[in-house]
Amino acid sequence: MASDNLRGSLWMMGSMAGFALEDGFLKAAAGAVPLGEVLVVEGIAGVLWFSAMALRAGAPPLPRAVLSRTMAIRSSFELVGRLFYALAIALTPISVASAILQATPLVVVPGAAILFREKVGAFRWSLIVAGFLAVLLIVRPGLDGFSALSLLALTGMLGFAGRDLATRAAPPALSNAQLGVAGFTVLGVSGLLILAVIGGVTFPSLHATALLTGASGFGIAGYTALTQAMRTGEVSAVTPFRYARLVFALAVGVLIFGERPDAQTLLGSAMIVTCGLALLSRRRIG
Repeated sequence: MASDNLRGSLWMMGSMAGFALEDGFLKAAAGAVPLGEVLVVEGIAGVLWFSAMALRAGAPPLPRAVLSRTMAIRSSFELVGRLFYALAIALTPISVASAILQATPLVVVPGAAILFREKVGAFRWSLIVAGFLAVLLIVRPGLDGFSALSLLALTGMLGFAGRDLATRAAPPALSNAQLGVAGFTVLGVSGLLILAVIGGVTFPSLHATALLTGASGFGIAGYTALTQAMRTGEVSAVTPFRYARLVFALAVGVLIFGERPDAQTLLGSAMIVTCGLALLSRRRIG
């Protein structure tokens, strides 16, 4: 099991690197073609890939279970997450958007306590409160450094937290490939919503096509590696490595986009990661 956990952890780190690079390509592509167009192209690519995976396994890409009430709720939350996080990546520093996204487990845990009556002790509540204070440290509401655009990442994070909670109640018969089809379908729909508001579809240049290909490829690779990670090792062993995404996102932001996260952003990021890891560790040991 130890070797499985090691392999699973490496898959998880690879997944987070893929998602960070996807964000980088998405941000760059959004500067060459409309953001909505980027999301539609990536959504179509993901749907085709995971449909092929489902068909290869002898399963329909979109079974009837996808139409269940729980999946409708899950898709609605995912639509919010995908839409607002994509806007955050396009319009704000990657380092800030990714740091706020890391607070998702801090929302999922109290949500599970309320919806599924999971036991959350005083220590875990204190970690959740500290994590939210860290988010406020990054967002800085009411201060000179506050940017209303940071609320895009915050809204996206809440959407993904709702999706994760809904996933717990999703029909267990749905495979990861089928969930992938559903997820990338929602991504495409979010792109259509943006295009419906701002329009401006263009025929991409060769450079823009390369960026779109990169965003789609790394997005698919990240999701595929994530699935492999969760299937290879114990969930409690591999999940903490999700926080590697923040490290990769900081590297992409600094090295590619010339971002310079300030001390408050770095401190808030460190606090979020620390609280999240402690929360996961506490859950593992009981």
